[in-house]
Amino acid sequence: MNVSEEDIADEIRNALPGTEEIIVQYLAGYLLDLDDAAEDEDVLQVTRSILESAIGSSSNQAKKGDLDRLVQRLAELLKEPLTKREEKNRAGRGSGLVRLDKVMDLSKTNVISNTIAFNEGVDLESINKGKASRVDVKKLEKQEAKLRAKIEKRSKRNLYEGSKLLDQHKKQQTYEEMFMKINPLDAAAASKNKSKDIHLTSIDVNFGSNRILSGASLTLAYGRRYGLIGRNGVGKSTLLRHIAMREVPIPPHITILFVEQEIVGDDTLALDSVLKADVWRDTLLREEADLNAKLAELEGEGDDKRFEDAREEAQTRLAEVHARLADMDAESGPARAAALLAGLGFSEEDQKRPTKSFSGGWRMRLALARALFVKPALLLLDEPSNHIDLNALAWLEDYLQTWPGTLLVVSHDRAFLDAVATDIIHMHSGRLDYYKGNFTQFYSTKSERDRNLRKEYETQMEYRKHLQAFIDRWRYNANRAAQAQSKIKILEKLPELQPPEVEETETFKFPDAEKISPPVLQLNEVSFGYTPDKILLKNVNIDVGLDSRIAVIGPNGAGKSTLIKLLTGELKPLSGHVNQNGRLRIGYFAQHHVDNLIPTMSPVQFLASKFPGKTEQEYRGHLGNFQISGMTGLQPIGTLSGGQKSRVAFAVLSLQRPHVLLLDEPTNHLDIEGLDALMTALNSWNGGVILISHDERFITNVAKELWVCADGTVSKFRGDVQAYKSLIVSNIKAKP
Repeated sequence: MNVSEEDIADEIRNALPGTEEIIVQYLAGYLLDLDDAAEDEDVLQVTRSILESAIGSSSNQAKKGDLDRLVQRLAELLKEPLTKREEKNRAGRGSGLVRLDKVMDLSKTNVISNTIAFNEGVDLESINKGKASRVDVKKLEKQEAKLRAKIEKRSKRNLYEGSKLLDQHKKQQTYEEMFMKINPLDAAAASKNKSKDIHLTSIDVNFGSNRILSGASLTLAYGRRYGLIGRNGVGKSTLLRHIAMREVPIPPHITILFVEQEIVGDDTLALDSVLKADVWRDTLLREEADLNAKLAELEGEGDDKRFEDAREEAQTRLAEVHARLADMDAESGPARAAALLAGLGFSEEDQKRPTKSFSGGWRMRLALARALFVKPALLLLDEPSNHIDLNALAWLEDYLQTWPGTLLVVSHDRAFLDAVATDIIHMHSGRLDYYKGNFTQFYSTKSERDRNLRKEYETQMEYRKHLQAFIDRWRYNANRAAQAQSKIKILEKLPELQPPEVEETETFKFPDAEKISPPVLQLNEVSFGYTPDKILLKNVNIDVGLDSRIAVIGPNGAGKSTLIKLLTGELKPLSGHVNQNGRLRIGYFAQHHVDNLIPTMSPVQFLASKFPGKTEQEYRGHLGNFQISGMTGLQPIGTLSGGQKSRVAFAVLSLQRPHVLLLDEPTNHLDIEGLDALMTALNSWNGGVILISHDERFITNVAKELWVCADGTVSKFRGDVQAYKSLIVSNIKAKP
């Protein structure tokens, strides 16, 4: 029987659900690559040892039983290759090779050192003391290095495999080609009188060799706005990509558009770029122009029958094109495009600039404007709030509340989900759970449901325990045997309840700031401009202490990040003074913090390069304060998710032992659990905090003061974030 890596991986997943995918993938390759194992290595015992480490020494007996059955099943699947390997080894021994006189019991002796242990550290010295196993430590260390290299290689491959294929596919086609492939022009005609609801009862979604969804139900009612939530790494963005590419079988008459990445900059003007995004409109307008030109040419050809037929055919087609253009309200296109761009922060001058003149963040806004202009039946947004400021976010929330089609948006911003979502989809454990209402309603409903499930489970477990105790005591007693048998039947008929999932909570930890005397950090009458004739900030006064909790808000380009860089000393003012306490240490989280990380290094190596002198275990322990634990600390940073990279950046910040934290958009890429952990850590920390953020909940929970950076000044705002957002939306709507 031919056995593949995926067969073995499925056996492990089914027997021990929840096992880290990186371990599953490593073991699948290890068990099929038997020539790579040492001659005297009991591969099944090595597998057992790794899985015991992975599930933890405190796991219940049920899991131990599952592990026993799994190893037995693997032995059956691998009977043929294991037999061949044994015969090969016997032949080798006949040629003078020596076999150990005792089998090494790997259930008691871990082969993985504390540098790559899956659960707890292992002391190689204590392993070396075991006389019965006669372990060769050098050989063991060599195997360990090989194991680490394999795991890292597999990790990289799995993480990049799916996205690499998608990127290659995209590069082969232009936006227009991709749009028409996913949304054929004849789909519009076919969509009339057809339901635009989506209901797929059993879908599977894979990312490389990783199973993201298994037998899940995807239900999207037309006109509803769904917030897709879940922990970092569960596959939310992957699901959106599969839907966007129709790898999930969405009915063909439903138009789809996915806003994932910034547009490519060229000489096209911003306004024209938005107009061209509606490929149907653009195609029909070009066809209209061609038909008008053709008719003008045919007008001078006389009354010949051939020309009359050609004119009639062109006029008929032109009428059809006009009808289609009228249906999509093509005439109002320029006005609608300009309004969308204005709402997202583009001035009239900006709308006439070529797209190549905008930075990456502004090109993301252009991509968002293009999608909103097209108005697909199904709009997919992936963390739209990451790329826009609070002003644009306030406008976007208001705009999406009247979105006519179906919206599926991935976001960690609770305030955004509360404002926009009519439903929440919780993605976890390979499935999708649906909740009516916004995020606050979801959280309340789920918490109540989890409490009830836990209570029901605990009650049944107690009842089972009571029945089992009676059965164990009386089943062999002649007088009570009938009663015991009755209890056995009751026990057998009880429904099998699964223990409710325990919600994982995250914690971040910053070291206490040492006390230093004021003034800690001040700007006095500071003015700054990149050139003397273009002043960005003028006469700014701000005083930062260890008890400061200041949020700086305002439109992009007004100078918020510049203000932070003046405080760090990265920029020097044209006039005024920056005063810093001589002992002050500043921790600066840059908006593009990823640029400061070295992708080829692991988090442990990166910390060691920045703060040498500690042991590997100390670096790993410190990373654990920011939820970078287990194998994640040893993977190349380039293979980590955005949220994991943010956590590494916070770990670096805390090792600086700062007195003041300057945080520029720190919530980007963090999932909801990570965001909660960051808020809790900042609220319990005794140093000063200045933050720039578009996340209303984060600002409300952390900041005590709001300062607005706009029109060349920085001034205190008398009100909360909601009042500021309402003011922004009112001002935008008041403009003609």
